[in-house]
Amino acid sequence: MPRDGGPARLRLRQAALDLYEQRGFDQVTIAEIAARADVTERTFYRHFADKREVLFEGETALRETLATGVANAPRALAPLPTLLWAYRSAVPLLKGNRRFSEPLQRVIAATPALRERQQAKTAILTETLTTALRDRGIPEPTAALTARVGMAIFNHVAAVWLLHPDKDLDKLVSDTFEDLRALTAPLGVSGPEKHEDVVVPSTAVPDK
Repeated sequence: MPRDGGPARLRLRQAALDLYEQRGFDQVTIAEIAARADVTERTFYRHFADKREVLFEGETALRETLATGVANAPRALAPLPTLLWAYRSAVPLLKGNRRFSEPLQRVIAATPALRERQQAKTAILTETLTTALRDRGIPEPTAALTARVGMAIFNHVAAVWLLHPDKDLDKLVSDTFEDLRALTAPLGVSGPEKHEDVVVPSTAVPDK
């Protein structure tokens, strides 16, 4: 066995995904994953806490990349463009994990316990972005709102990219932020009363 842990981690990830897809997450043991990866159970536990965490190998690297991207974004950028800068900095990492992404999403979709873990991952990433934005001097409410909106964009981009792997990921990220800008462009009116042809439903209780 090579002394470098990197190859072993990759084999463990691939072995886990293969077995989970073939037999279902709940039916696979850590011993079977280790055997498929040609390592011992002890080696498995040196790298991963349990058989769920082997699927979320890239989470720490993604958090660190996004936090660094926010910190390194030009200081003149507003909060959402700052996240765009950070997401674009994460594109190489996401592309590198592409071969694991599709089978991972299929396994997660079929396993309630993993869907809960995925939700926890989203919450952790949101908090990471919130903290990174606060560290740039952005007030807490704005930082939290920006991070939540940013995670919605991130999840949307990931879903589209999985369905359309031929799309350029960097362009997809930029285009999605542009779509959001268009959606939130000023309406030019302050409310429905500005449109005389709009009928506002009454909340009054109808006569009996």
